[in-house]
Amino acid sequence: MTGQFVDLFAAADFLGPGAVEIDRYQSEIFDIVRRRGAFGQRIKQVPATGHPSRFFEETAIPAPTAAQAFVDPRSISATTISPTRIELSVPLKALVSQINYNLFDLEVTAQQSQFAYLQAKDLADAVDGLLRTHDVALWNGSDTSLSAPTTPQYFGAVGQIVAGGNTTTIGTTASIVDGIKSTVAAMVANSSYQVRPTAIYANPVLLDLIDREMKTEFNVVLNSVEITAGYSVKALATQAGELPLIPEWALGYTGVIGTNAVLPAYIVTEDLIEYHWLTDPNPRVFRLGLPGSLSQQNVVVKFGAPVVKGANFAHYEVKVQR
Repeated sequence: MTGQFVDLFAAADFLGPGAVEIDRYQSEIFDIVRRRGAFGQRIKQVPATGHPSRFFEETAIPAPTAAQAFVDPRSISATTISPTRIELSVPLKALVSQINYNLFDLEVTAQQSQFAYLQAKDLADAVDGLLRTHDVALWNGSDTSLSAPTTPQYFGAVGQIVAGGNTTTIGTTASIVDGIKSTVAAMVANSSYQVRPTAIYANPVLLDLIDREMKTEFNVVLNSVEITAGYSVKALATQAGELPLIPEWALGYTGVIGTNAVLPAYIVTEDLIEYHWLTDPNPRVFRLGLPGSLSQQNVVVKFGAPVVKGANFAHYEVKVQR
């Protein structure tokens, strides 16, 4: 086997008197790739009680009827009453991801000192990538039951709210703002439960339609509220107060605007949406031993599952037709 020499022209941009120009790069990689959504960072994070994680819900207080409560003060006889409670549970799910580092490539990169931070960045991105999948599944996980799981994915918040039966539709010519405000008012007027929605999540396209409607129909510019440090969104005045209109890229819509589009919005009580985690609410990274290929194997693991408490009264899906 004979060796070959490679012409330097193949690697150099220019060769000339007093000049040899070779490829150099900025030491920072341009990166504005979308990572986390707001929903997963705003809901409650609670430790799981086990697998499945169990809890109780009180569906009615021990209150006598008017006929039972009001009696003759000279002949008092009481009716025995008791609270109504049900046992519920949420099965835990597992998310996993792996990234491998080849020993040879790591040493070449270290010796070049061009992207010294790259190993740490790629591992952090692997964690963010798992959290991105987690955030999408918080809404759209394909499981269909908390009591009898059908897939390894989460039973998403959308599925749980829809299963609760709280869905309404705003027709093509109806006011989006009026429809949402009347839905919130109906939720707050619930005589059985003390409902106080805290946010409205929707695709940014629908929120833009709301903003335009307020400006066109009412000549009103929506106020802004801060939902996390340095992150402000528009807010809609309702009977539950000013609810932030939070743009959520994980909530898609179908059809074409102006023809047959259906854009969902979700009015939620965030205090009643919990993520039950096992061991740690954050993903954990495990570095495995070096195999024969001498590659570093890093496995990212997260255990847990979301549960929408009060899905049949404290949250609502609003489908907007446009």
